[in-house]
Amino acid sequence: MPFFVFDLPVAVGVVAEAIAIVLALVVAPHGRRPSSALAWIVLIITVPALGIILFGLIGSAKLPAARQERQREMNRLISHAAHEIAPVIARYDSPGWLSSIAHLNEQVGALPLVEGREARLLSTFDDQLRALIAAADGARTTLHVEFYILALDDTTAPFFAALEDARARGVQVRVLLDHLGSAGYPGYRRARKELDRLGVEWHLMLPIQPFRGRYTRPDLRNHRKLLVADGDLAIVGSMNVIDPSYERRKNRRRGLRWRDLMVQVRGTVVAEVQVLFITDWYSETDELLDLAEPLPPNGGGDLLCQIAPSGPAFPAENNLALFNSLIYAAERRLSITSPYFVPDESLLGALLTAARRGVAVELFVGAIGDQLFVFHAQHSYYQDLLDAGVRIYLYPAPNILHAKHLTVDDLVGVIGSSNMDIRSFQLDLELSLMVCSRAFTDDLRRIEDGYRAVSTELTEAEWSARSRLHRIGDDLARLTSAVQ
Repeated sequence: MPFFVFDLPVAVGVVAEAIAIVLALVVAPHGRRPSSALAWIVLIITVPALGIILFGLIGSAKLPAARQERQREMNRLISHAAHEIAPVIARYDSPGWLSSIAHLNEQVGALPLVEGREARLLSTFDDQLRALIAAADGARTTLHVEFYILALDDTTAPFFAALEDARARGVQVRVLLDHLGSAGYPGYRRARKELDRLGVEWHLMLPIQPFRGRYTRPDLRNHRKLLVADGDLAIVGSMNVIDPSYERRKNRRRGLRWRDLMVQVRGTVVAEVQVLFITDWYSETDELLDLAEPLPPNGGGDLLCQIAPSGPAFPAENNLALFNSLIYAAERRLSITSPYFVPDESLLGALLTAARRGVAVELFVGAIGDQLFVFHAQHSYYQDLLDAGVRIYLYPAPNILHAKHLTVDDLVGVIGSSNMDIRSFQLDLELSLMVCSRAFTDDLRRIEDGYRAVSTELTEAEWSARSRLHRIGDDLARLTSAVQ
């Protein structure tokens, strides 16, 4: 006579498998690109335990609800403040497409096209550190500092000394540093202790402190790098405040040094950088710094500038929209520098199309990388790029090319903290500065010329000769990069 025997382990397994299937087929695809959704489905169904745990940790690319509401409130305030600036229109010597791209940036990021008086590139670490110190030394009222990584070591000690001097002069110094971005380095704890000793008001960005009631998905990070002195001068770009070896013994043994690019700006555009700091400060502290005074009016600047913020709080993937628009607008020449180049389908399509319609496209990347999976995922795109006629230049070891910028034709350049990868498009808070100026673009071109002079161009024959194991590793890394 048949009878039913309840087997608890089997029942648990059936329920778990059912949960995995529902999660994979119903929950995971919602709001994701097909490639990302498919990667999650494969992971959850093939390795249910790992897939469910990872989805629980990093499955949602949204910031906490309270932070999203603060960002929406700040966007309204930014929009209101931005309307105090007289609109700037493209000049006779600007490309015809600039106005539409500036309008796009304003629609998705709330900050308009404004004028700038100065945009000075800082291409070496020594120049960058000196500029940060000089800005701190020159500050008289306020000094706002925000970096993904802020560490106190022998190299960065002079900057902290400049902060101490600023505090002694009565300057109001405020500092933001990303929690996980900074926490992995020995200089992080020293930096916190030093900031406390100096009496600097500082806060962690996107802290992961569940026992204090503060938790954010661990791979959502604030990746911005900026400094604003007195609302008059700003420095932005890709540099972190840490020794160029990133405080790693193995890096020092290999002679590794990170190479970045920063830009110092003056003029109305500084107010846009200041507004972005105020937004991030409010998001972390609930303290709204003074926005009562209107942004300074345009006038007297030779540059057209626009700050384009992006991150999980912005639903339109602002930086991706900007990059795609500029790539499609390019008519003659397009140069891209990105340490982590893992494009989504739209960006890859834009680049391949640009190359095939006759634009001279070149990509500067490192011959070596510091992120293994990203480095191999990046390799998986090289064949398509080479086939389309994109020229790829490998910046030589022992340098890690960490600069992030692009130039379009002869008049427009973009520099900032944003990589061209899925993390920067969807997960990280970023800052990009677009500048329309022949002189500025010429300066960026000279830096690119310097890259090219020391780099090795990757040939199709060389790339086709790589091992089968290399190809498999690249393809697997490409698949995992879509799990966002």
